[in-house]
Amino acid sequence: MTIASHVQELRRKHEHLSTIVEKEQRKPATDHLILADLKKQKLRLKEEISRLSQA
Repeated sequence: MTIASHVQELRRKHEHLSTIVEKEQRKPATDHLILADLKKQKLRLKEEISRLSQA
């Protein structure tokens, strides 16, 4: 797997997590622990994408 394809896959995962976060935030009884975990996962992906894009 090339770096470019890996970055593309990470971006796809990040976008998927964004969709899940949006859905969770719309729920009347949002589980804030789950939401926080999802946001942490998104941040880790974003940092990894940034790191790989600079290489």
